[in-house]
Amino acid sequence: MKIDRVKAAGMMALAIAVAVVGCNKKSKTTGVGERTGAALDKAAAKTTEAAKSTAEAAKEAAGQAVQKTGEVLEKAGTATEKAGANMQK
Repeated sequence: MKIDRVKAAGMMALAIAVAVVGCNKKSKTTGVGERTGAALDKAAAKTTEAAKSTAEAAKEAAGQAVQKTGEVLEKAGTATEKAGANMQK
């Protein structure tokens, strides 16, 4: 019985020692979680930048399309007026 208590006490002491050493360990290398988090942050930043760039290009293209449409409608209006004037002659 005494031997079992001594073994149990020794096991507990060993477990506590391992836990204390493990908790105080200051690693200079980054863990998998930290590397993954850093990679995700970098990917998110790149995605955000690409989205902003794409949105700016789409805005510019839409502006050009609206301007072109206005020009075409003006030409069509002028042609319609000429056609109406020719019909009145």
